[in-house]
Amino acid sequence: MNNYKTIRKVVSAFKVNMGGEILQQPLPHPEIEQIDPFLLIQHGDFHAPGGGRPQDMGVGGHPHRGFSPVTFIYKGSVHHRDSIGNDSVVGAGGTQWMHAGRGIIHSERPSKELASQGGPNEFVQVWINTPAAHKMDAPHYQAMPSTETPRVELDKANVAVVAGEFAGVTGIARTFTPQTLLRFDLEAGADLSFPIPASYNCLIYLLDGGMQVNGRAVTGREMVQFAPEGTDIRLVAEQPTRALLLSGEPIGEPVVSYGPFVMNRKSELMTAIQDSQTGKMGRLVEKF
Repeated sequence: MNNYKTIRKVVSAFKVNMGGEILQQPLPHPEIEQIDPFLLIQHGDFHAPGGGRPQDMGVGGHPHRGFSPVTFIYKGSVHHRDSIGNDSVVGAGGTQWMHAGRGIIHSERPSKELASQGGPNEFVQVWINTPAAHKMDAPHYQAMPSTETPRVELDKANVAVVAGEFAGVTGIARTFTPQTLLRFDLEAGADLSFPIPASYNCLIYLLDGGMQVNGRAVTGREMVQFAPEGTDIRLVAEQPTRALLLSGEPIGEPVVSYGPFVMNRKSELMTAIQDSQTGKMGRLVEKF
């Protein structure tokens, strides 16, 4: 017998201007501040014109502390460089997972090929909070190309398991709290049901397409927030649909943030700002 999760809200992403680039943002939203441990979701969908240089595109070196920025690449590629020596390009279908820990400087730019040749570049970036006990751990970076991401092939459905477990397949992302993160590529007519632990907070964001989520119609650029009640989720695609499911055990700790820093107390934010300004989060030298 199914025990479907209750849908609490469905909201539409709204446009935000990030350094001159327009992104779709479903979280935080005027109606939803956060869905612990998920703090922010931004969806970028661009077309590189070609003939450019990567150093003139994307986002240059900037600091983070206290959480994990996670980038799901859907089209094109993202070139990650950071102050602890990582230099990694991940293409469509892959994921970049960076735990900022006590502090890191990184840049996010298109690959040299994408900048020069042009083409679509689409990604979703999610900020995932880190519990206080690990906010000041050493930073680390994990590249998960599409070819190394575990997948489940179902009738009219391809499910990439980034973290947690789905249909007996376990993702490879290293998380500090229990999480299940899934990427769905659904053909029209796909019909699948699966459980999510009742203790998890859970959301689904549709990049495009349309489907029934536990009987409710949802379309592209909308986010579904589930209430704690129930465990089961049923997705029925009414057209080709790409969707991202984020679920996890809530951390339940105070959250204070300022720009790229996410801590538990204001005093910790002040320290983060000072450490960033005095070079204690490292130094990034980009080589092109």
